[in-house]
Amino acid sequence: MEPVHDAIILGGGAAGLFCAARAGQRGRNVVVLEKASEVGRKILISGGGRCNFTNIHTAPDRYISANPHFAKSALARYTPRDFLDLVEAHGIPWHEKTLGQLFCDGSARQIVAMLLAECAKGGAVVRTGQEVGAVDHADGVFTVATQQGPVRGRALVIATGGPSIPKMGATGFAYDLARRFGLKVVEPRPALVPLTLGGEDVLFRELSGVAAPVAASAGTGSSKARFREAALFTHRGLSGPAILQVSSYWKHGEPVTIDFLPDADADWLLDAKRAQPRAAVRTVLRGPLPERLADALAGRLGLDGAMAAQTDKVLRGAQERLRAWPFHPNGTEGFAKAEVTVGGIATAGLSSQTMAARGVPGLYAIGEAVDVTGWLGGYNFQWAWASAAAAAAAL
Repeated sequence: MEPVHDAIILGGGAAGLFCAARAGQRGRNVVVLEKASEVGRKILISGGGRCNFTNIHTAPDRYISANPHFAKSALARYTPRDFLDLVEAHGIPWHEKTLGQLFCDGSARQIVAMLLAECAKGGAVVRTGQEVGAVDHADGVFTVATQQGPVRGRALVIATGGPSIPKMGATGFAYDLARRFGLKVVEPRPALVPLTLGGEDVLFRELSGVAAPVAASAGTGSSKARFREAALFTHRGLSGPAILQVSSYWKHGEPVTIDFLPDADADWLLDAKRAQPRAAVRTVLRGPLPERLADALAGRLGLDGAMAAQTDKVLRGAQERLRAWPFHPNGTEGFAKAEVTVGGIATAGLSSQTMAARGVPGLYAIGEAVDVTGWLGGYNFQWAWASAAAAAAAL
């Protein structure tokens, strides 16, 4: 029988590997159990294969959680600069894209290789193809059943992520395990996910393939959010970075509001009427907007003919509508297309300092499994690194 490990980490993704590396380098005897044939599968597909590994603008207010304060401690103690130092120490070239997003110049495989090298440096053992069965806890020891036999450890770290992208093997295993040990789970839902349209909005599906820079808003009260990025019309509804961002805040029955001209002056249509009275309304709208979108919006607004033919009242109404065009999504494309999950293991049962379960000594939860969800653009990886570092320091 193999010896009792200091810690068993379930899940060989970003959080699990990083936790193993950090704990191993603290002298802990650590084993990672990953059910897939290779580790880091979500890392490999992220950022178009270049891994958007962090965001320099990371701050607690860019995360969604039932407890908005929970992420503060871990994020403050392990920063984007800390991870970037590690990336640079491994000689991995990187670049900053828009909005503080950092990517590998080459391949996401460099990040996986770096994490495995850091695990090896600390002597952490990584086992793939490990289908986990029953998990028991008695006399201060966790026993995890696998097809290769039981694995025992004094600590158990849940790092198996959420149910987003099931074709990559994602499941709700973390939640089942958390409940097994008495932890509550905040109802998970797809996040950073395209929205689907029905009803009157279905006409916009005809614009499939058209993209435009917009400001999209969703949510209510303190959870209201607005993002200025591109929106993309699809054959099912709405996508693009701005839509993926607001999808994390959107709830069924609520509208998503789009400002199609966030940079336009308040009375830009009235000004255009005076400057170009003979121009067709569609022609004016085609100035700042893609042609197909301009034509569709003009049609929905009933703006036909020349600018001079429109009353100022009608144009003011059009300006207001274009600044806050309501869409009523009938759903999302689900976990199959969701990059991450909102909800998860409730933070009320965890320590924000160590990620340890309050009622079960030796049990920890990190990464996407926890009810902390970041914006699009590297924020979720930074939470993976920070929460992993917090747990590793306590193991």
